Amino acid sequence: MGEASVKTLETRTDVSSHPVTGSEHRPVPERALLTRLRSPRRPRIWFEILLIAVSYWTYSLIRNAVPEQKAAALANADWIWNAERALGIAVEESVNHAVNSVTWLIVGMNYYYATLHFVVTIGVLVWIYRFHPGRYAATRLVLFATTGVALVGYYLYPLAPPRLMNGQNFIDTVLVHHTWGSMASGNLKHMSNQYAAMPSMHIGWSLWCGLTIFAVASAPWARILGLLYPTVTLVVIVATANHFWLDAVGGMLCLTFGYAVSRAWFGSLPHRLPRHPEHTEPHPATALLVRFRR
Repeated sequence: MGEASVKTLETRTDVSSHPVTGSEHRPVPERALLTRLRSPRRPRIWFEILLIAVSYWTYSLIRNAVPEQKAAALANADWIWNAERALGIAVEESVNHAVNSVTWLIVGMNYYYATLHFVVTIGVLVWIYRFHPGRYAATRLVLFATTGVALVGYYLYPLAPPRLMNGQNFIDTVLVHHTWGSMASGNLKHMSNQYAAMPSMHIGWSLWCGLTIFAVASAPWARILGLLYPTVTLVVIVATANHFWLDAVGGMLCLTFGYAVSRAWFGSLPHRLPRHPEHTEPHPATALLVRFRR
């Protein structure tokens, strides 16, 4: 009887020495959720399609909502042109006229400018999603951050493309050759802000594609094509009189910002992350929905 009382007392003492706190029953701490958001994981196709669709719609809405400050845009174009002359790199007009004299070449460039900007970018996203899922979120973040900071440039620095400058002899190749393409030419010009040339997202996106392919692809020919793509794009945007050389520099700076954001969030550049995620937990967005439903 005495021994039983002692054991009962000891058991009660042990239980009381380890009080249960509310923190032990917390479902998912905020810090743990943040860690999950920042760690590579397998993307979910429905979430990615929705995210890309909403993001591009928002980008187009904001870009086209930026007021078309024609006077300021033309003044900035004159400043850019004079700055390039002072630097000895103002060859856009010569390139524009030289390429325009070869009909099949300039027509091909018009279609290149209008289509590959979207086709190649989406293709690279799908490729990374399918074959490098562990690097997908970081690679996507680079693209999104690059595009987001470009919107700031459109708002703060309206710029007319060379083909819309006054007193210059640039050729609007889409109008001259009646090719479908530019949203800022012909019947489609009222659907897009014509004075959002700085920075050039044709360069920002194509360089993102090229660097991603070069850093991740294993086939030498693919890596070469990755480097050629932004190089050809640079020639195209100048030959079609849609951008100055310095617009391309603006696009490169935006891409640098995009890589900096991605590295700060994931702790590494995209190509240095594991090709496949180490675990396949539910997507953070799915986890949040489950928690809200509870």
